[in-house]
Amino acid sequence: MFKKKKAAAALSPAVNTYVPVDSDFVLKDNAGDLEIDTNFAAQSFWKEVIHRFFRKRSAVFGMFMILFITLMAIVGPAMNEYTYSGQELSQKSLAPRVPGLEKLGILDGSEKLNTTSGVTEVNNYKEKGLDDVYYWFGSDNFGRDIWTRTWHGARISLIIAVVAAIIDMIIGMSYGLISGYFGGKTDMVMQRILEIANSIPRLVIVTLLLLVFKPGMLTIIIALMLTEWVGMSRIARAEMLKLKEQEFVLASRTLGAGSFFIIFKEVLPNIIGPIITQVMFSIPTAIFTEAFLSFVGLGIPVPQCSLGSLISDGFNSFTTHPYQIVAPIFVMAFLMLSFNLVADGLREALDPKMKEM
Repeated sequence: MFKKKKAAAALSPAVNTYVPVDSDFVLKDNAGDLEIDTNFAAQSFWKEVIHRFFRKRSAVFGMFMILFITLMAIVGPAMNEYTYSGQELSQKSLAPRVPGLEKLGILDGSEKLNTTSGVTEVNNYKEKGLDDVYYWFGSDNFGRDIWTRTWHGARISLIIAVVAAIIDMIIGMSYGLISGYFGGKTDMVMQRILEIANSIPRLVIVTLLLLVFKPGMLTIIIALMLTEWVGMSRIARAEMLKLKEQEFVLASRTLGAGSFFIIFKEVLPNIIGPIITQVMFSIPTAIFTEAFLSFVGLGIPVPQCSLGSLISDGFNSFTTHPYQIVAPIFVMAFLMLSFNLVADGLREALDPKMKEM
């Protein structure tokens, strides 16, 4: 019996009386062992977006054109002594004349007119003794400077388009997110209202608004606000239907977050890419709509002007003085093209699926 107890004591492990100290707990720097690409890991989402955007040359070209036209819309009307509404009937219908270039035979105020005896080249500056008068884009039928009116009209068109696009983004985005999140009867009723609003022609809405409001910038903005938010609403609703059953939404709902907190704090930041892209695509549409309304006489009243009203005025003199329509047409065309190029570049930059394309 004594031998068995002695053997059991010999087999039992010794009691460890070591007390650990702070120096025993040291974190190991194993970043080198894991071979983490720290350069890639440090890049944020928006840095990658900017990198992909500037890698697309057409988008960069569009961005610089927008900045240039915006800058000229701000400072262009103040680059000479003329105003957008000032008239000088003794200097009407003068061809473009630029100091310095006239000595090279380019933009020297000469124009070709079709007469009964054939094509005749005239220079009204010399015939009227206007040696010190220069109209860089020419003058219209009322003696107004087309340069000043073109850039002033571009300013008006940009203000209308940008303000209308921002308002449409707020209304359409909120409407679509709420409709898609709640679903059921709420979604059904809201979508029927959307279909009714989309079925009314824009020209009818503008005509009815003109019976209530005076023609002007506010009327056009209201008309665009009432009709252009439908596309934004559909995109926001589709994105909400795709994301509302995701884990992060369910986690927020489980933690007690309210519906509007989830909509505007959880879901909205995850769909900001498609929203920005749609806004950029809606701006040229608004510019074209404003130009169309001004062209048919439902836009900016005189003496104010926009690109559409300038094109409408130049169209009446296109056969005799074609230079009056060239400048506003080119500015509007480059403006719409530039916004479309930037929107296309943003769509590719903001979509992670197109990262390797």
